[in-house]
Amino acid sequence: MSVATAKVPAATDKQAIYSPAANPDYVQGRRDFFKYRELAESDGEFRAQIVSTSKGMSEPTGWHYHVCGAQFIYILNGTLDLELEDGRQVHMVAGDSLYIPGGMKHNETSTSDDVEILEVMMPKLEDTVACDAPA
Repeated sequence: MSVATAKVPAATDKQAIYSPAANPDYVQGRRDFFKYRELAESDGEFRAQIVSTSKGMSEPTGWHYHVCGAQFIYILNGTLDLELEDGRQVHMVAGDSLYIPGGMKHNETSTSDDVEILEVMMPKLEDTVACDAPA
């Protein structure tokens, strides 16, 4: 579709969200061993954060799922190991991405000391629920 024929959305009262690197906004997150830099949150429709650590994970997160539509992660730096409910064990490195549907059980098992992850949730994460490992 060319720009000339693209539909232009109607005007909205929403605003662009700017997150300058020089003035990061860190927020309380789900795990004590991670830092969460808030990038954008738009009225519950969308949330983006940079998740990082300077010492690696102190322990696996345990099996859990997120109450949201979907979670997308992209490794910016370092490594992340996790297990998925379908039996896959994934070792992620910088440049790798993973789409996790809302409600899918998973368990982060380890990270490198320098991991940095772009995490996007749509709609915004409502809750993280601990659960039993899949059968």
